[in-house]
Amino acid sequence: MTEAIFLSAGVPDPKRGPQYAATADSVAITAAVSALVHVTLGRRLLVWGGQPAITPMIWVVSQDIGINYGHWVRLYQSRHFKDEYPEDNERFNNVVYTDEIEKDRDKSLLAMRERMFSEHKFKAAVFIGGMGGIVQEYEMFRRLQPEAAVIPVVSTGGATLEVGAQVDSLSTDLAEDRDYVALFHRHLDVSVREERFESPTLQPDVVEKRFWQPPATA
Repeated sequence: MTEAIFLSAGVPDPKRGPQYAATADSVAITAAVSALVHVTLGRRLLVWGGQPAITPMIWVVSQDIGINYGHWVRLYQSRHFKDEYPEDNERFNNVVYTDEIEKDRDKSLLAMRERMFSEHKFKAAVFIGGMGGIVQEYEMFRRLQPEAAVIPVVSTGGATLEVGAQVDSLSTDLAEDRDYVALFHRHLDVSVREERFESPTLQPDVVEKRFWQPPATA
């Protein structure tokens, strides 16, 4: 089974989360999300919780790469927010809808996250920008996926700064390195030699067998 990467990301809203917006770098957030998709798509399953500002970013990069992202991404969405679903959801055609709980926002989000973190084996979680929900997802992820790596890209600011403050021995490059493609290749242990595959079922289990090979010469 392909190990998954969890993405927790968002662009803080100055009205709803002014304290997070004050430190967030929207350009860095966009660049980091795009880089993560570039590194993982066709190589690792990417899972995230339907943040409306993030979905279009992933759609655009997916088109550029030319891989069937529907096979490689899982978007979880609570039915509590059914009136707010972005149009991009229909493009993905791989959305997992979770039940609304007692018409309560927090309870519905809790149920969605519990299902999301229970249905996959995660290798790592990447945190980018965001508001309070980022911290909540970090805390639940740590509890339900204790063996997975936690990668808070603190250079993007927002609530990810709070996540970074809770991580022991935080790598300095997560604050200093803006070459996000190289950053994710290192921290997610994804070789640049890995080919992209049409679907996880076609990807060899042995990592070395995924590497690009030069064409045989006569």
